[in-house]
Amino acid sequence: MTETAVFGGGCFWCTEAVFQMLKGVESVESGYAGGVSENPTYESGSLGNTGHAEVIKVVYDPEAISYHDLLTVFFGSHDATQVNRQGNDVGEQYRSIILTTTDAQAAEANHFIETLNASSTEGDSIKTEVKPLETFYKGEAYHQDYYKQNQNKGYCQIVIAPKLEKVQKEYAELLKKHS
Repeated sequence: MTETAVFGGGCFWCTEAVFQMLKGVESVESGYAGGVSENPTYESGSLGNTGHAEVIKVVYDPEAISYHDLLTVFFGSHDATQVNRQGNDVGEQYRSIILTTTDAQAAEANHFIETLNASSTEGDSIKTEVKPLETFYKGEAYHQDYYKQNQNKGYCQIVIAPKLEKVQKEYAELLKKHS
């Protein structure tokens, strides 16, 4: 039996590429959620008037990877202390957000954030928004598997590849095994 998790950690191209590497993850789709307008597009989101964030929908096997492990990678692979931005990507569509699909996910995500905030008195607190998923809108086809299809493009080389290397180093035990 699979479960679904939805995360927004800045540009969905980066987040998608990170989660595709994880064991137990069966599929990752880039899209939009957390806002108010129906049927958002990349263009409407870029204008900042949809309220939606760029997110990924992760279908995973909880027997192979726990929601806690997904949260660990999520928080370890982006800066959750920033508001409405990740690096040079600025706007509410790039905010840090967890859209929960169950009450258990909501409780675990909120507890995880509380623990992170309590673990350090230095630095900024976590700004990640946690709220129930209402509707996930799948992104346009050219956003799906973006890194896999565009590894040689500048953004992929400069922004995504270093993020993937960090995840590979810090979370090696959570990665899919390749033969």
